[in-house]
Amino acid sequence: MDQRFYWLALKFVPGIGNAGYQRLLQHFNTPENVFQASKRELSKIEGIKKDSISAIINFNLADEVNRELSLIDKYGVSLIATKDPFYPKNLARVPDAPSLLYVKGVLKEVDEWAISVVGSRMATHYGKTITERLCADLAKKGITIVSGMARGIDTAAHCGALMGGGRTMAVLGSGIDVIYPAENKRLYERIVENGAVISEFPMGTPPYSQNFPIRNRIISGLSLGVVIVEATHRSGSLITAQLALDQGREVFAVPGSVGSFKSMGTHKLIKQGAKLVEYANDVVEEIYPFHKMSEQFQSHPENKKLNLTTDERAIYNHLENYPMHIDELIRNIKLSIGETLSLLLSLELKGIVKQLPGKMFVRTQ
Repeated sequence: MDQRFYWLALKFVPGIGNAGYQRLLQHFNTPENVFQASKRELSKIEGIKKDSISAIINFNLADEVNRELSLIDKYGVSLIATKDPFYPKNLARVPDAPSLLYVKGVLKEVDEWAISVVGSRMATHYGKTITERLCADLAKKGITIVSGMARGIDTAAHCGALMGGGRTMAVLGSGIDVIYPAENKRLYERIVENGAVISEFPMGTPPYSQNFPIRNRIISGLSLGVVIVEATHRSGSLITAQLALDQGREVFAVPGSVGSFKSMGTHKLIKQGAKLVEYANDVVEEIYPFHKMSEQFQSHPENKKLNLTTDERAIYNHLENYPMHIDELIRNIKLSIGETLSLLLSLELKGIVKQLPGKMFVRTQ
């Protein structure tokens, strides 16, 4: 019989949970052995309730397990158990690590060098821009970016990693065959091509709200540290930060505007000791002191050769990652409207400045 059947069957037993699953494996070595064990042998395992023992002895969910296997094969999904050599090493160290992972894409050893980046679903332009730049720079340094494929900061984190030509992993709060949000279908496909999409939920599981706090421990567990961008004081991202601390991971936070309620949570984390992050090296220096870095990917703008004229440099230096109105810019640089617009157009064509609605302008790097 397909060995995946037994791994799934044990997962389907009511009341087992990840901790119970691991205790059974430690004692019996394989799920198949668990199903061949006697009631007396099973009763010796700490924490396994009588109802669960009865469900193992009288297992009657074979049809459900076979349907699950059919869907797994139909969607080209890999089923990776904790004893599999491809099971992520960082995640394996988490006390409540998932006993089984559904994976689309490929997990690699280099994914041990991973950083999670999460934040607000209702992100500002500033938050998304900073996230894309940060994740692109980290990806260029060979660091895998982990996030949850939600709208806002999560999406920006994955896109930044892809822009940087690196790997990224998305952890879903739904079945791996349920793409949520639906508009991220193409992003989902690109992540599969350049990393992996991961879920611990059975095929077809809808994106129930209660699933997301559960999946957050996987996001933090896959990485060596978690960066929080734009989190309100009640943001779910703060749950991920706490999980990271509980797992012995580092916590980082990107500062926002003092007046922005969207950054109240990140500012609170900084006050509590999270390391403030402006550039990729702020993360690298803290968590990867021996990681081989390439000088060509230094993230500080001063290290980038932008090839600007004197007037272009003046405008670039006055712009920020927060939108600035053209009138304010003109007052600062003391050039005419015509000259300023011409220079802004030149900077837009070079891809380092972007115009927003309302004659607002921001840096893109």
